[in-house]
Amino acid sequence: MKIALDVSAVPPRIAGAGRYIAELATRLPERGEETTLVTRRDDAPRWRERSPSAALASIVPNARAARLTYEAWVLGTSQTARDVDLWHGPHYTMPRRGTTPTVVTIHDLTFFTNPEWHERTKVTFFRRAITFASQHARALVLVSAFSARLLEEIVPVHAPIVVAPLGVDLERFEPRGGNDEGEFRRHSLDVEVPYVLFVGTAEPRKGLDVLLESFSEVARDDHEVELWIAGQVGWGVGPFEARLDAHPFKERIRRLGFVGDELLSALYRRARVVAYPSRGEGFGLPVLEAMACGSSVVTTDGTVMAEVAGGAARLVPIGDAHALATSLRAGLDDDDAARSSVAQSARARAEHFTWDACVDQHLVAYRHALENS
Repeated sequence: MKIALDVSAVPPRIAGAGRYIAELATRLPERGEETTLVTRRDDAPRWRERSPSAALASIVPNARAARLTYEAWVLGTSQTARDVDLWHGPHYTMPRRGTTPTVVTIHDLTFFTNPEWHERTKVTFFRRAITFASQHARALVLVSAFSARLLEEIVPVHAPIVVAPLGVDLERFEPRGGNDEGEFRRHSLDVEVPYVLFVGTAEPRKGLDVLLESFSEVARDDHEVELWIAGQVGWGVGPFEARLDAHPFKERIRRLGFVGDELLSALYRRARVVAYPSRGEGFGLPVLEAMACGSSVVTTDGTVMAEVAGGAARLVPIGDAHALATSLRAGLDDDDAARSSVAQSARARAEHFTWDACVDQHLVAYRHALENS
């Protein structure tokens, strides 16, 4: 099978959906699938390094607006598209012109259910992209059963849906790190400090406002615990920054910014609790990565994260700072025996999610698309 995988939307710092696309780019060629990675014109070197056995088509304009226009009206009729059996748009979008059978991945439906969580221009764009893909793709990949159910409730779907949960690198994200203390020292982090960890892009839906409020409650009683926040700065962070500046315990809140995988796995392992109070996601990859490391996780009930956790995390109602504080305290107060039990159940749950299983489901979706062409 000759597959074109559009990786042009993946930013230099890979996280979330970018992680998923990068894993496909590596693993499809390793499975023996003849894969062409469709990249931005200036982006070939990193993809050649990441996936040396894939072919590269570095034909997409670098600027975002030009890239999206090119994808919609030119890419589908390009020689690259004509030379493959199947086109995969792994980030909501697909060419508007062309005849190559196409699979599209839809990550979450919050552009419909909670537009206030996103920039207005993105809401309009992604609503249109999801609706178009649901009507014109030959098969759709959804990264969770939660999102698949929502899609069928919201948008008329004219293609088979394949659920392909995301995976986790169980060797990199594992409970026993080799050099965590060295990683901490390299980044000037104190290995003795007890901390609550948040990982994710700072944006309104992540629940950082709730986390800051709950940390006020926790820090009043625990005079040593800190809150460490890892991840890139997204959009709409003004209210979060204002809350942080006015926080009564701001001297015990550390902003780590984007962190690489080696430090990230060490941070998960060393955290007393990992808090992910997001109001809604397509999957919630930090929850899975933390569980793979045996972390004590607190996340939100009634969301896809509860589906991913499968009973191996503490769940709190969306937006409930007091409930979050109570669960954070419980995690901080766990003794060694309780922490060991939590780690075992978290790791066991995480082992259900592998990138190989994710790729297996994509191959199912590809076959559906070819059968429907």
